[in-house]
Amino acid sequence: MKIRTFVTGLTLAAVLALSGCNVGGDGPKFSIVSGSENTVIQPIVEEFCKEKKATCSFTYEGTLDIGLALQSEQGVEQDAVWPASSVWVDMFDVKRRVKSLTSVAQMPVILGVRKSKAEALGWIGKPVYMKDILAAVKNGSLKFLMTSATQSNSGASAYLAMLSSALGNNPVIEPGDLDKPDVQGAVRSLLAGVERSSGSSGWLADLYTDQAAKGVLYDAMWNYEAVLKETNDKLAGMGKEPLYAIYPADGVVVADSPIGFVDHGRGQEVEAFFNQLLDYLRSAPVQKRIADTGRRIPLADVTAKPDPSWNFDPTRLVTAIRMPEPAVIRQALDLYQVALRKPSLTALCLDFSGSMEGKGENQLQAAMQFLFNPDETGKVLAQWTPADRIMVIPFDADVRTTFEATGNPAQQKSLVDKVSLQHAGGGTDMYACAGRALDWMKSTRDLSSYLPVIVIMTDGKSDDANGDFMSRWRSVNPHVPVFGITFGDADKRQLDALAQETSARVFDGRGDLVSAFRAVRGYN
Repeated sequence: MKIRTFVTGLTLAAVLALSGCNVGGDGPKFSIVSGSENTVIQPIVEEFCKEKKATCSFTYEGTLDIGLALQSEQGVEQDAVWPASSVWVDMFDVKRRVKSLTSVAQMPVILGVRKSKAEALGWIGKPVYMKDILAAVKNGSLKFLMTSATQSNSGASAYLAMLSSALGNNPVIEPGDLDKPDVQGAVRSLLAGVERSSGSSGWLADLYTDQAAKGVLYDAMWNYEAVLKETNDKLAGMGKEPLYAIYPADGVVVADSPIGFVDHGRGQEVEAFFNQLLDYLRSAPVQKRIADTGRRIPLADVTAKPDPSWNFDPTRLVTAIRMPEPAVIRQALDLYQVALRKPSLTALCLDFSGSMEGKGENQLQAAMQFLFNPDETGKVLAQWTPADRIMVIPFDADVRTTFEATGNPAQQKSLVDKVSLQHAGGGTDMYACAGRALDWMKSTRDLSSYLPVIVIMTDGKSDDANGDFMSRWRSVNPHVPVFGITFGDADKRQLDALAQETSARVFDGRGDLVSAFRAVRGYN
């Protein structure tokens, strides 16, 4: 899932990079695909690139997406990978494309709880165990934000810590452990506490602060210790209460933030640049700057200043959970996706207006054939479950019809068959479709037991305005995020505005509509 790409270097570099030129011919063009948690580190790398007169670009993707790309036939396009954890490189890089994989910092995944909520729960200044978090979720006193375990390392880390705790903190999770009903039940109950999900740790943190600015206060968020520091720095600047750091006493997963080189045969200059970058990142002054972001630097006497006011202490010893074998991790992720995660409630608004005729319609049909094919979605950990509920709404100038189904494989096949009979023609009113989806969700019994989303896929500007829809949207609780997927000549402004108002985002499906749909799955 491509989130965003930044081109860095001298002022002229951004222009020249697009034309395939180097700045002054001095340094190479060098690209990095990274987890979103490294946005705060990007300026440090930019300084090095500027010094070397190199043209550097960052692409931000979910850590597991980086792993899946490494596993694919094509591999990654970039010269370096910088995921949150080396676990996923070990697991997915079966062709051993990554060289010189080196840890830059360590980041435990912990739970940040709004301080007043932590006080109400009696957690201030006391050890908190996963069983305490489970009890708070079960009695309705705690909900949390958490990234998808099948797209983001922070979510996978929180999930594996839940599994480890449910197993009584065995030395390591073994294959047979995942079949135990009591273990599955405990973790399923914990995951019922998820209020919002995402495919990106950085986006999740932004969601927390953006909502806090609007007066919407979430209870808690699973994320990296360093990302919680960034979040609290922002909250302090807004005059909002901080997130209190909970380091689960039964153990946490620690990310090692490794960077590695991918040789695309572009010559020794590119690999030499990577090695210089690695030396730069490991130099004492830079390590101090990295430590100041809240990251832990092993075997170095540098650290961010602890802050007792929110229990932040990067010098604190944590019980690190030993990671299982890759095959067990894959089994655990499959289990999460098909049995343990909070069920999704998804409305798909499919644009069959006249402008979709030809290529657009063909792309849309292909995306549906992927999205509702368990064999294909299973390969990329995006499969549905019978507990999931789905509404597909073809639309043009109005809603044409609605198709409802669960994630049962036979019902998924029925959706594909029904959508295949739809053909392009007519005008475009995405708000009519979004309104129909909202009515469906509003009538859903126990809406809070699902992760609801509306996904609008369109290539054209809607003929109607969103005023009426937004007034209806505000009446539904919990609020339903409205995601957009664009391709063709889509007018992104309307979808961007709708996504911003509903705390969602827009994905670019012009290059790969299937990947865009998969990315959305990480958000519910």
